[in-house]
Amino acid sequence: MSIYKSLFKQTAIYGLATVLPRMFSFILVPLYTDPKVLNVKEYGEVSIIFSWLVFFNVILSYGMETSFFRFFSKEDNKNVVSTSTISLFWSSIAFLIIALLGRNYLAKVSNIDVEYIVYAIWILVLDALVIIPFSKLRAEKRPIFYALIKIGNVALNLFLNLFFLLWLPKIVANVPTSFISAIYFENFQIGYIFVANIIASLATFLVLSPSYFKMNWHFDKVLWKKMMQYSLPVMVAGIAFAINETFDRILLDYILPESIAKTEIGAYSACYKLALFMTLFATAFRLGIEPFFFSHSSHQNATKTYADITKYFVVFGSIILLVVVVFADVLKLFIIRDASYWEAMKVVPLIILANFFLGIYNNLSVWYKLTDKTKMGMYISIIGAIVTLVINFLLIPMWSYMGSAIATISAYGTMMLISYYLGNKYYPIPYDMKKIMSYLILSIGLSGLSFYIKILRETYVFGILAVLFYAYFVYRNEKELVAKLIKRK
Repeated sequence: MSIYKSLFKQTAIYGLATVLPRMFSFILVPLYTDPKVLNVKEYGEVSIIFSWLVFFNVILSYGMETSFFRFFSKEDNKNVVSTSTISLFWSSIAFLIIALLGRNYLAKVSNIDVEYIVYAIWILVLDALVIIPFSKLRAEKRPIFYALIKIGNVALNLFLNLFFLLWLPKIVANVPTSFISAIYFENFQIGYIFVANIIASLATFLVLSPSYFKMNWHFDKVLWKKMMQYSLPVMVAGIAFAINETFDRILLDYILPESIAKTEIGAYSACYKLALFMTLFATAFRLGIEPFFFSHSSHQNATKTYADITKYFVVFGSIILLVVVVFADVLKLFIIRDASYWEAMKVVPLIILANFFLGIYNNLSVWYKLTDKTKMGMYISIIGAIVTLVINFLLIPMWSYMGSAIATISAYGTMMLISYYLGNKYYPIPYDMKKIMSYLILSIGLSGLSFYIKILRETYVFGILAVLFYAYFVYRNEKELVAKLIKRK
């Protein structure tokens, strides 16, 4: 049980590093959706830019983070750190120069203001430069320092957003001759959002920059080639994930009529945020579990351990799914206070479930990471991306963002099923499918009834009873797990 306690401890700390910053960012959603700050159309424009950032973040990291963990446990650690750092450093500098020179072309192709393009370029580069320093902290099991930096980054970003969007206009209005008025520009709200991101990313880079000076700057070409062979399929998979996760906003902007596109995207993106609770859980779990998977792979009962961990993930994820869906209409009052966004609430259960499927897929994907079959992960992700693109193109013209939500859940569900099938073939893991399926089916069924049947959704009686019943069902089936988590051995 000490293995599980160590795992849950690391997951809890990494979860803190993920949950607290995201909880801070929750404040930004009601801020951005405040009609005094941004209207629905402007929020849609911000969402499109962030979608492009996610897409290019994957390209600039080109799978080197996952490759780092794989080789950190196999090769000379110092060589892995220096080689991966040098690789990302020079590729980032090259991107910076090329992208700045081609900024006007990028603005034309993406239909985004060139000024925002420049901001996005700097954010991308600064974030790429801290990938290995952050990975090194995780590999060396320094989760507390990792958490402090992550939290500090988002806290600074939050403070700057509040300052630029709320406090600065009031200061200038009250004292127009103040020296601080020099940094105030009217109708520059979107620009301030990205300026805040740049400053926060720069601060994070400066905190982690000693990692560059302490390094020996030795570049191992042989090791780099092996790392690239491992990482490039991961990059392709990452691009596919980016398509699944955020490309629907870009497609909505491309397919829908210009007169309504950004407004629809704004409403969809805001309601999409309610899936953040599932995303937080899945991300925190993945951050804690990924190094554990590699370090524990040589243990005798590794496959049994992986099976138990996946079951535990489904248990907790099913509870989160049900609770968030049941109380979605309460949560929206705190997160999306402007009722003009609420028309997109119907996508919430689908998006939460889609992110749950993604979390399960990440747990199932251990088979191709441990067997060095990352190309299989790439193929699965490509299939998911194809599903996303095809369904979006088919359904957006008819159902707008509802078509995008259906595409997302279809893509992640397909990937989950394919990974499970192939995992059984190449790296069999004794999953307790009877219990896993019972948890999934019951949670999904109760969630759907409580949300999509109007009378049940409005009263909350059914929803509360459903949560209590489900909690009892889990407890009855997992008494041993509950006892082990409580009792120290």
